[in-house]
Amino acid sequence: MKLVLLSGGSGKRLWPLSNDARSKQFLKVLENEHGEMESMVQRVWGQIKSAGLADSTVIATSKVQVEILQNQLGSVPIIVEPERRDTFPAIALAASYLYSQKVSLDETVCILPVDPYVDDRFFDRIRDLEHALHASKANLALMGVNPTYPSSKYGYIVPESGGDREDFKRVARFTEKPSEDRAERLIEQGALWNCGVFAFNLGYMMDHLLRHGLPMQYEDLLARYATLEKISFDYAVVEKEDQIAAISYDGYWKDLGTWNTLTENMGLKQIGKGTISDDSSNTHLINELDIPVTIIGLSDAIVAVSPDGILVSDKATSPRVKDMVEAGQRPMYEERRWGWYRVLDYSKFGDGSEVLTKRIGLNAGKHLGYRKHIHRADTWTIISGDGILVKDGSITPVKAGDVITIEPGTYHCLKAFHDMEYIEVQKGAVVQEEDFEEMFSSWNDIERHCVSASRAAYGRSAL
Repeated sequence: MKLVLLSGGSGKRLWPLSNDARSKQFLKVLENEHGEMESMVQRVWGQIKSAGLADSTVIATSKVQVEILQNQLGSVPIIVEPERRDTFPAIALAASYLYSQKVSLDETVCILPVDPYVDDRFFDRIRDLEHALHASKANLALMGVNPTYPSSKYGYIVPESGGDREDFKRVARFTEKPSEDRAERLIEQGALWNCGVFAFNLGYMMDHLLRHGLPMQYEDLLARYATLEKISFDYAVVEKEDQIAAISYDGYWKDLGTWNTLTENMGLKQIGKGTISDDSSNTHLINELDIPVTIIGLSDAIVAVSPDGILVSDKATSPRVKDMVEAGQRPMYEERRWGWYRVLDYSKFGDGSEVLTKRIGLNAGKHLGYRKHIHRADTWTIISGDGILVKDGSITPVKAGDVITIEPGTYHCLKAFHDMEYIEVQKGAVVQEEDFEEMFSSWNDIERHCVSASRAAYGRSAL
């Protein structure tokens, strides 16, 4: 069996911590058994490893989330979507990737979200999907959650009446987010919450691509990805399929998609600097800034503070933040494969020049790409740590207190020996993340280039 984890979304309901670059699955707000803070994706990946499924798992994600995945999980297999186009294109691309890797058409492929908050038995139950798919001779097998109360927040998998086996149920239909009264009647009929987990044989998806005139080979589908319809797998495939089986999961399951549900499972009332008064019951504070926040006499509230903004909200009404966040706002904090950065200030002057100031963390042993900027100059002030600077082929040691200037057109990169932090001041006619041309991303390639540049310089001096 092959597992495909879908990692997407912008997580606007968890603003200001979540943004287009750091959606909800990457927020480090959960406490693990060692008392350390971890994200939802780190928690799920740990459970997958414990279940012995990591070697069979690949993560499908958009290109904007690749570096944060690498930062939090290390080297994991990733299928990169060139752009976000909903779950059907993502699953189609993942299936074509497996097909192009010579995976058998008879192989069971299981799709699940990257961020369910579940106990370890959930992943043991995933294995039973393969049996249900084959035993039922269905085209799709779903895993649903036994409802604990009538909720209008979830979709329901409604089984056929009679003829059920103990190991699976035949699916009659789906009911999306019914009223609570209707949900109560569905539960009485044995309906399950739809948690977005399903399985199929790889050949089933390949047949679907053929029928719709889509390429089966990964590189070919990747080239056409921008033309694929933005549609969910539920609408494109599941709702049109009449041969579906389902199994149930009766353990703990929760979608931590709002501040209300997330804080119920955090374990800590406060993360970051601040104080919560004793008469502030059921109130949580998450503060990513160095400025202390004091909460007095405020109950049933969430106070979230990040470089992107500040949210003070009643927990029950906090999902409304999704409709109030400005679209297209630039993320002020991002995690990358090498570390992280936080935007401190941005200014634009009368002459048209721009200045952007960042605080950057470069993890020990990590390095930046060897690149040059076209429109801007950078000034770095090393705050802590040590490492080496590569500048136009020359290598120089750097340490706390050093100030480095990088002119436009100068190839450069940093590598940290120990965790390094520095302030970067960007100044130029244009200050954009995209303003660079990269020569090398591999450290081995950078080193070889430096050796060649050194030999060439020595040869010129000898002349």
